[in-house]
Amino acid sequence: MNLQLLQTRLGYTFRDTGLLQQALTHRSHSALHNERLEFLGDSILNCVVASILYERFTGLDEGDLSRLRANLVKQQSLFEIAQKLELSQFLRLGEGELKSGGFRRPSILADTLEALLGAIFLDTGFDAARDVIRAFYIPLLDTVDPRTLGKDAKTLLQEFLQSKKISLPTYNVVATHGAAHSQEFEVECLVPKLNVQVFGRGGSRRAGEQAAARLALEAAQGVLAKAPAARKSKPRAAQLKLAGIGTVQSEGASQAEPTGSKSA
Repeated sequence: MNLQLLQTRLGYTFRDTGLLQQALTHRSHSALHNERLEFLGDSILNCVVASILYERFTGLDEGDLSRLRANLVKQQSLFEIAQKLELSQFLRLGEGELKSGGFRRPSILADTLEALLGAIFLDTGFDAARDVIRAFYIPLLDTVDPRTLGKDAKTLLQEFLQSKKISLPTYNVVATHGAAHSQEFEVECLVPKLNVQVFGRGGSRRAGEQAAARLALEAAQGVLAKAPAARKSKPRAAQLKLAGIGTVQSEGASQAEPTGSKSA
């Protein structure tokens, strides 16, 4: 295990390599594991990310700042950072976790990243941990829209339609598929004023609605983008009826892109 490679990727070299080893150690491996370091790192991460957002987005209120922070420190976001570090190759796991693919598990990788931040704090202090965290997040914040980050598809669709003074969409479950213990819900989303009709699928009604809302937002934006030019020649040419299928595996999953058209 080349721990120097990991330290290079982190941009930080440990004085006490024992702390680094402990941060990489899952409880399945040995009694001296990383859970207490994870607890410490989680608190430091939240503090630093809050500080970054406060400095960077001076026009956002408390609610929007909280939404952004929650999105940036959630498990999926930490997992993605851990993947960029290729952290899985440095984990110290017990035999059972190795066999079950624990080195790929998002929760383990996210927890280990937090433990590393806690270990850096103990190794040389808050400033060092802050610098590592800022290196993770500043490039990311250069590419995101703070107005939409962390908002689900239904919220984004509602806000978009309200901004155009268009009535809110309606959602209807049109079908269920599969056995009772693993049902998939097919949900229709309608925006009558724009003649938008799309269909989303998910492992629950809520997930199906989110998938449909994602497609409806794309369709509504497309209709309105074409509308000004179309009205010059044919007043109703922009009244399009769009249909698509989107899927969501579970309520917490991200909405997938359209995969096909709704059959009659």
